[in-house]
Amino acid sequence: MEIDIVCQLLLATSLGALIGLEREYKGKGAGLQTYSLVALGACLFTIISFELFDFFSVKSGVTFDPSRVIQAIAVGIGFIGAGVIFRQAGGILGLTTAAGLWVAAAIGIAAGAKFYLLAIFATLLTIIILSGLGLLEEKFFRPR
Repeated sequence: MEIDIVCQLLLATSLGALIGLEREYKGKGAGLQTYSLVALGACLFTIISFELFDFFSVKSGVTFDPSRVIQAIAVGIGFIGAGVIFRQAGGILGLTTAAGLWVAAAIGIAAGAKFYLLAIFATLLTIIILSGLGLLEEKFFRPR
């Protein structure tokens, strides 16, 4: 059981690092460390909430809902995301970083909930969106 938890944490951290690597390549402020930590933290909170659910489910009269912890992760990452968004004369900066951190947290939750294929596929989609759609935006939609 403990080896499973270690593997979940390693998977979440690695998937967050893959997204962070793309952000590092583009020279963004939030990169390998930030995305890895967000995915790791979300995974850890999720594992703890499921373990507590299992612990409390055998106790009579005690209820515990792990979905509340997942909801708290989403809200907490929303606060972090709000802190990286800046409005300037040239437009809004940091919105993609905030969205990326939010997705990294969701990937960490998926790994923590043992939805491994979902976590891996969501990471792949995230990297495609950040790299592929970013190039498309630059080529066709950004003023020159």
